[in-house]
Amino acid sequence: MAGVVAGVVAGVVAGVPTGVTEAGGILFTAMSGLTTRRREMSQSRIFIRGGSSLLVAGSRENAELRDGLSWILSRAVFHQIFRLFSVVVVFFFASCAKDRIHTMVVSVPEQRMALYTKGELTRVYDVSTSRFCVSCRPGTNGTPLGRHEIAKKIGGGLPAGMKIKSRRPTGEIVPVNSPGRDPIVSRILWLEGMERENRSSYSRMIYIHGTPEEWRIGHPASFGCIRMRSRDVIELFDIVGEGAVVDIVDRPLDLPQPQQPAVEVAQAGR
Repeated sequence: MAGVVAGVVAGVVAGVPTGVTEAGGILFTAMSGLTTRRREMSQSRIFIRGGSSLLVAGSRENAELRDGLSWILSRAVFHQIFRLFSVVVVFFFASCAKDRIHTMVVSVPEQRMALYTKGELTRVYDVSTSRFCVSCRPGTNGTPLGRHEIAKKIGGGLPAGMKIKSRRPTGEIVPVNSPGRDPIVSRILWLEGMERENRSSYSRMIYIHGTPEEWRIGHPASFGCIRMRSRDVIELFDIVGEGAVVDIVDRPLDLPQPQQPAVEVAQAGR
């Protein structure tokens, strides 16, 4: 069938004048080129549309990704800000939570310490202050006078007699009254001067601390610190908190006089 059609077409073409044949060839070529051009343009439109769709889809995916990243970053930033705010709040309340219930008064002449709770006398301890002098000046090894506060508490939970060096336990337990041994033991209450004259107390590392030389308690024997027996400093450590006031005075303690029993009062009145 295809061969018959081809023969007919060839015959028709053969019967047509040469000019017409050439014109028809030119027209056929032009029509073929136009068809091809339309096909290419159609394919180009399809490609452009497809590309646009891909671009739109890509833009949407990028926008979603960008929104997701923004959400994650905003959550992370908010979390970090919240943590920072929480730390600030904790430190703020910790700084405000100073011990304003307990007050200590250390008498250098009497070598004693009085502990007050809400203004009421609750304990009296024997202590030992500087064997050199009373002074706030660095390098004198003197016990500073004036108002102080407990800035830090060190050694909580340590056994009695635990040697403390550079504010760290060494693991050695020093027995009471060991010959030739005079380290800091048991507990440390680090004092900070609250007055212009005694501002150096903290940098001078003026402590209330335990000593194994308990036989010296009640007499000036320290290098500026306030020494106590281990059992006494542990008890004091457990009672008072950071921020509690410590007044170091160069006068006797103002202690209430013990009341005489009624029988003694009656006999004294006769």
